[in-house]
Amino acid sequence: MGIPHLPRRSFLTAVSAGAAAVAAASLLAACGDGGSGSGGKVTIEWMDIATTEPSKTIYPKIAKAYEAAHPNVRIKLTNLENEAFKSKMTALTASGKVPDIFVTWGGGVLKQQIDAGLVKDLTSPASGLLNTVTPVSLKPYQFDGKTYAVPYDMGMVGFWYNKRHFEKAGIKAPPKTWAEFLDDVRKLKAAGITPIALGGKDKWPGMYYWAYLAMRIGGMSAMEQAAKTNDFTGPGFVGAGQHLKELVDLQPFQPGFQNAGFDTPGGEAASVGAGKAAMELMGQWAPAVEKDASGKGLGDDEGWFPFPAVDGGQGAVTDVFGGGNGHALGKGAPKEAVDFLAFLINSENEHELVSSGAFMPVVKGAESALTDPGRKQVAGALATSTGFQLYLDQAFPPAVGQQVNDSVAALIGGRATPGQVGEQVTKAAKSQ
Repeated sequence: MGIPHLPRRSFLTAVSAGAAAVAAASLLAACGDGGSGSGGKVTIEWMDIATTEPSKTIYPKIAKAYEAAHPNVRIKLTNLENEAFKSKMTALTASGKVPDIFVTWGGGVLKQQIDAGLVKDLTSPASGLLNTVTPVSLKPYQFDGKTYAVPYDMGMVGFWYNKRHFEKAGIKAPPKTWAEFLDDVRKLKAAGITPIALGGKDKWPGMYYWAYLAMRIGGMSAMEQAAKTNDFTGPGFVGAGQHLKELVDLQPFQPGFQNAGFDTPGGEAASVGAGKAAMELMGQWAPAVEKDASGKGLGDDEGWFPFPAVDGGQGAVTDVFGGGNGHALGKGAPKEAVDFLAFLINSENEHELVSSGAFMPVVKGAESALTDPGRKQVAGALATSTGFQLYLDQAFPPAVGQQVNDSVAALIGGRATPGQVGEQVTKAAKSQ
């Protein structure tokens, strides 16, 4: 991830200093911790991935509102693009010093940081805050009965598509099977429309296809077994590579996709948002990033459908792939950092975050703020899911996750076979 991933997120109006002070006081009590009255100046180092609108405007506004209510606290926010963030965090983790607050997708990456003694256990200090969020959004950050991060977004990956392009190509309804999906790709190409946009340079967007295909072919049991045995050479994973190669052989992606980023100018999101490609396989943040990257977005012309089933596969279409986005605290973070995270998703800010069209709700009851049909579909699919798989580049230790991304990118680029992908990932996993 990804997203990982997940640069995402209309404009959050600044909360007045008076309102912020009242909200902060109540949150302080809810968290059972706080530092607004602790005396001396406190600086909170916050490293995030809010490089696109609306989050790159939202987050500084929230930070300033908090500072206005807590004059002794300074929030120092640094935003990095996804891949730069991952690289920076890898280096910081190796150095033994992480920021006070940093974005996390949970899974094996977070577990490695926890095992290194770098992350604060939030089970007790943030108990009041954690009780306000939905249980499913906490799962990626829980290990051995303890919680190590506070979620701010929770969702899943699916296909976002241009309804007008589908109509022009004669596609009357989204595909329900992989065979139908491939047929729709052919119809789009025949209509002179680029079927799929892909940020090949970032690699993780391509991994989504392999992961979902493995889930659809082998089922959740195959994913769970691979995680236990570190063996990705089974029929589900090899089959995933074979089916992905079927797609690649149709040449469905935009010109220059291998050098395109996800959210960069002319990249994956921009191509879909500008109407230059019919669809992308991406998380719930896709429409917001498409609008930011292209300057317009699809609006009512955008639809959503889940990853299709594979004929003969063991997985269900209700098994979902995705993850949460949260914030973890460095071991030495000041107590004010917990209070700030509570402020970040208080009822007013959470409503604005969800209403912005870029975040999915994590606070109990906040789903009422969803208005977009596609995002409501995402929420519904999550609520009725029969299985959940975290992003593969986050579910496993960093070296394994990177190998997944690298190997799948090589397959898409014609430099690896379906069997070699599984062998390479297995080798990386067994060497940990």
